[in-house]
Amino acid sequence: MDLSQYLADSPPTVVPLAIKPHFEALTEKEKLYAHHISKAAFFGTRIILRQVSPESESIYDLIIALQKHCNGDWCSLAKDAGIGDDEVQHALQYFTQFLGNLGNYKGFGDVKFIPRCSPRTIAALAANVPVAEKLYEKCKSAIYADGGKPALMHFGFPGQGHMSTYYPESPDITREEIEKVGELLGAKNFLPENTRVRKTKGGDYEVLIASALSKPPPEGSDAGEETTWELFSPLEGKKVSLVFGDHQEEMAKIALHIKKAGLYAANDTQKKMMDEYAKSFGTGSLKAFKESQKLWVKDKGPEVESNIGFIETYRDPAGNRGEWEGMVAMVNKERTQAFQKLVEAAPAAIPKLPWSKEFEKDEFSAPDFTSLEVLSFASSGIPAGINIPNYDDIRQQIGFKNVSLGNVLGAKAPNEPIPFIRPEDLELYQENRDAAFEVQVGIHELLGHGTGKLLQETSPGVFNFDHKDPPISPVTKKPISTYYHPSETYSTVFGPTASSYEECRAECVAMALSCDFSLLHIFGFGDGETDMAGKAGDVLYASYLSMARAGVVALEFWDPKSAKWGQIHMQARYSILRTFLDAGDSFCRLESQMEDLSDLTVHLDRNKILTHGRPAVEAYLQKLHVFKSTAAVEAGRALYEKMTSVEGEFWTDKVRGVVLAKKSPRKVFVMVNTVEVAEGKVELVEYESSMEGMLKSWAEREV
Repeated sequence: MDLSQYLADSPPTVVPLAIKPHFEALTEKEKLYAHHISKAAFFGTRIILRQVSPESESIYDLIIALQKHCNGDWCSLAKDAGIGDDEVQHALQYFTQFLGNLGNYKGFGDVKFIPRCSPRTIAALAANVPVAEKLYEKCKSAIYADGGKPALMHFGFPGQGHMSTYYPESPDITREEIEKVGELLGAKNFLPENTRVRKTKGGDYEVLIASALSKPPPEGSDAGEETTWELFSPLEGKKVSLVFGDHQEEMAKIALHIKKAGLYAANDTQKKMMDEYAKSFGTGSLKAFKESQKLWVKDKGPEVESNIGFIETYRDPAGNRGEWEGMVAMVNKERTQAFQKLVEAAPAAIPKLPWSKEFEKDEFSAPDFTSLEVLSFASSGIPAGINIPNYDDIRQQIGFKNVSLGNVLGAKAPNEPIPFIRPEDLELYQENRDAAFEVQVGIHELLGHGTGKLLQETSPGVFNFDHKDPPISPVTKKPISTYYHPSETYSTVFGPTASSYEECRAECVAMALSCDFSLLHIFGFGDGETDMAGKAGDVLYASYLSMARAGVVALEFWDPKSAKWGQIHMQARYSILRTFLDAGDSFCRLESQMEDLSDLTVHLDRNKILTHGRPAVEAYLQKLHVFKSTAAVEAGRALYEKMTSVEGEFWTDKVRGVVLAKKSPRKVFVMVNTVEVAEGKVELVEYESSMEGMLKSWAEREV
């Protein structure tokens, strides 16, 4: 097996997450509130590691043991071990990338990465550190290719040979079994986000629930007295049992610090939110977690923003179970003003989208939309923007929040290469890509994820649309014939396709509405009038160029052997590139003068964005949206699979080969720590932006 594509980045791109001025501007009470939520977030580190692979927690402990032993003096440790400079640098590169992804699979791509150094190097480094030596013996084969099994290098269903510890100790559990367990839980109105599923030796199934209590009282459990159920056909006779106390030690620490944070809450809403969090993390109740999210939406404009729990379901191959994450951030009031203006403009912008009012919410619920500076973000990767909660009933009935993460967007690596952009476009692209990305993220989160109505039978015989005279689909030109039934959600109906499909829909909304010059004006570009030759036109051109380039780069995350995508956002962006290419009249094309495509660039006609690019995107978006709104899962999946298929030598070999040859390391962020130095006083600890700084920050972070 050729392992070259799995080698760790050399070197990784290490950037700081700058926060000091924003943290120092807080009151002591606000600092304590932020500190305890940050502690709770990072106590979930081991949960994330266990959600990645069986070996990740041991590798983490190995790295921390070595860092603490040498106190950052890796040169002396290497000298004592007889290791050369290049080898120890390769080891540090692997360790840094591991910490940046919180596991040995890429947080953005879900593919395994392995050290460039030999196994002998890490063995020698660990040889003089007894605890590290034991840890290395435990995980050494898994650090590398683990017996040369190609399927294990990628996330996916264990029954297909892939890696997923959402189904621990269950190598033979099939996709059908996972789906049947999911159907049973759905029928019992039992939510899956904080669960894992284990198949027993006898062929039954255990649903492992993250909770501090191994036996929560019935009144605190979402299941009440019931803990065991019989499965449906074709697995009749098999049982599903609820097992509480998964990640028990970590959940107890998380609940404790959430309770401490509640003591410093700024208002009753925050206090009640912390109470519901603590109840959820203590008992495993996701009903309590949903209550926390309702309160979170109602907590408008806090000085310290946070969200914590089992949130995004991207990494579960079934698309149901959530990865632990925890965020604490400070509001950037200056940048927030632009986002609030975008919220105010939303009611006028939504009717410009390519669907009628029947497929849109009856009333736009204006969310809190803030620009944040991140203090702490415990996860396998830090996004540039967030739109949550993901529960459709909360979004439809109460609302949601949008956040843009300013210090993530602004983090830059010096002399970062930008392949696939033509030399004549490079200067304009570099000058405008940050502005374009901020506009794109804002529209994506607010008007992408924030729009749309799910047509549903909300309870038997009760519909949220005119069932007797159903709306006409703009796609088929006929009355709709499908809709969501009681207890069905978008995620349960669309299954593994749901996350990427929705990201694609939101990206298409951003591409369509970024052509609205009145929205560009809100961000400070142009005067609101259509002017492709001016600054607003530059930003729009950079936005379309960026999306087209991202569609090319996306092929790094396509695995031709398994014919599967490893990253949902990149899958979406590839389909939008294909939409650009299919727009006609040479609106977008890939150009190269070399047979091996080594000089491949994106050529996009700036003057045809409004006449060709936007209409093509809107036609695609209309189908994506209507199929989602009406639960037309077969049509939706067929469309999306067609648009994201990678076929032919040009794409699978030539273009993908150039992408792999020119791929840039993904950023890993060095975050600060907070320390309670005296009763009622918290201080910030900063670290240098380097591999050594990254290792030190994690060694000093109590997890």
